[in-house]
Amino acid sequence: MTETPRAPFQPLTPDRVEATARAAHAGQTDKAGRPYAEHLQAVAEGVRSRGGDEEQIAAAWLHDAVEDDRLTRQWLHDAPLTRRTKDIVLAVTKRPAEPPEAYAARILATPGALLVKEADLAHNADPARLAVLDATTRKRLTEKYARMRALLGLVE
Repeated sequence: MTETPRAPFQPLTPDRVEATARAAHAGQTDKAGRPYAEHLQAVAEGVRSRGGDEEQIAAAWLHDAVEDDRLTRQWLHDAPLTRRTKDIVLAVTKRPAEPPEAYAARILATPGALLVKEADLAHNADPARLAVLDATTRKRLTEKYARMRALLGLVE
């Protein structure tokens, strides 16, 4: 009995990852009411500008998809993505009632994840983005993002 040769693994192209992420978050808005895809694009561009590779950029596009229940863990498991991209997405996916220290430790323990989270925090903490929020929300988020940056060792 001869085995049928398998086609070589071909991960989703960057364009397909972007299209998948945009479709998954279609109709979703951020806290300021902007299309959520703008955040995904900003994070992906932030990863690229910080020297991230294609696997990290793919993870940046998908970084909130599982957390926001836009794509399932099973989808991620079955998706034609590299193991590293999947690991980064899972590392930056917050779990219910998870302490920030455990979340930060997982990010730090996952190769490539810190850069994605750094780009995510940078966009989330953008003063122009925060300026449109009410003062209470702005203060809460500013403190939350600063604490996570400190836990990750991303102090200025």
